[in-house]
Amino acid sequence: MTKEIKCDKNYINNKLQSIVNDDLISFHMPGHKKGRLYDKLGYENLVKNLYKMDTTEIIETDNLHAPEGIIKDSQERASKVFKSEKSYYLVNGSTCGIQAAILSTCAPGEKILVNRDCHQSAINAFILGDINPVYIKGSICEDTYTIKGVNEQDVIDAIDNNSDIKVLMLTYPSYYGMTFDLEKICTYAHEKGIVVIVDEAHGAHLGLSDKLPKSALEQGADIVIQSVHKTLPSFTQSSIIHVQGELVDKKNLERFLKIVQSSSPSYVMMSSLEIAIDIYDRYGKELMQELLSNIDDFEKDLSKIDGVRILKGHDATKVFVSLKDIGINGYDLEEILRYKHNIQVELSNYYGVLLICTIGNEKSDFDKFLCAIKSIVEDLNIDENNNLDKSEDNVKKLMKLNYPDLIPQKIISPREAFYGNKRSVALKESVGKISGEYIIPYPPGISLTSPGEVITQEVIDYILTCKEYGMNVSGLKDSSLEIIEIIEK
Repeated sequence: MTKEIKCDKNYINNKLQSIVNDDLISFHMPGHKKGRLYDKLGYENLVKNLYKMDTTEIIETDNLHAPEGIIKDSQERASKVFKSEKSYYLVNGSTCGIQAAILSTCAPGEKILVNRDCHQSAINAFILGDINPVYIKGSICEDTYTIKGVNEQDVIDAIDNNSDIKVLMLTYPSYYGMTFDLEKICTYAHEKGIVVIVDEAHGAHLGLSDKLPKSALEQGADIVIQSVHKTLPSFTQSSIIHVQGELVDKKNLERFLKIVQSSSPSYVMMSSLEIAIDIYDRYGKELMQELLSNIDDFEKDLSKIDGVRILKGHDATKVFVSLKDIGINGYDLEEILRYKHNIQVELSNYYGVLLICTIGNEKSDFDKFLCAIKSIVEDLNIDENNNLDKSEDNVKKLMKLNYPDLIPQKIISPREAFYGNKRSVALKESVGKISGEYIIPYPPGISLTSPGEVITQEVIDYILTCKEYGMNVSGLKDSSLEIIEIIEK
């Protein structure tokens, strides 16, 4: 019998149990899809007992920070499966892997080349290590404002223009499944003796099919960080970091992994990583073939519905669905799917919703989503007065805006900005000042202005328009977008 916490409060356990009981259809991470994949493949008893296996470093359990036994053997298998030279389990998520990779390859005061839409954990590493980022601008899809990633030539030009750079870090694939010619970049960087770090948080599954983009390891990256829990079936916060080549000091990387990871690493997470790798190795290619077939049929059926648009990414397991042409914005679509059809997507933006599809999804999931979309379109009533949500008009107006794609001038480093004295000013009066905060419109989720950079009129005009049309702007303490913190000089 399921026990609930006896309290009127909406506590964590009660809410999570409610989600389980509701049999919610998952198109979001983690990749095991509420444990369904474990049941399907016969891992249910092992997973069921994981809470009993929650232990620490005792006789015969080894030590993640100095593995000599079972953890060493498990990581060596992971390395063999993913075809790396060495692999390390991460129990503090890809965040700690990204930070260890940066801190172990960049000395204080040095520069690093990095894509502008890098993960927040990378920015935090710059602050911790007093590292100076040189940003490479990315591109966005002008129809959906989703992140596409960097242009290969822009990266090569950035390498040529920064002869003192020793490290390059890129995100591949993007959250939305967009990729680029990483192999070309790695080859060029290695000719210059540059270490290539790849945040492949959303690409741990890429090696399961030739129909998917090549993995970062296949394309020559030196350090690759993967969120196994996102697109493969491990528990949330469990990730892995792979290393190959002669440019990486593995011992130094291990030193920093000890610093940024917990001194009491979770055996439950390590066990879930091992299960995910076993599933990847034994069943992964067959399951991926089945998934890609289901997605192909699903997209063909969706495309037959008037008003439905699908964003085609390079990674077919990421599906972006838009109903903006019939006046339904992504935020509303997410809520309708959740509360009327018991389907949860990964995220929404103004233009549509993103589905993360993994080997844990089954055909019935796609059938239910298809039925939901058909129902939503059929239920959309436009009365004689055209009394329809004006979302579509808003989208069209936003599409006429010029997205500020120029990276602002950097005056001080992220670390100096983090520790610098700040004061609050009205947002409209901040032009020309040094920002003490991030300005990140969503979509596309790229920082228009970061701490230590000059605030421009173009950025202010853009985000105020974003606010007018209901888009999210994060990074500022003042969610009303009236006030921003600037650096006192």
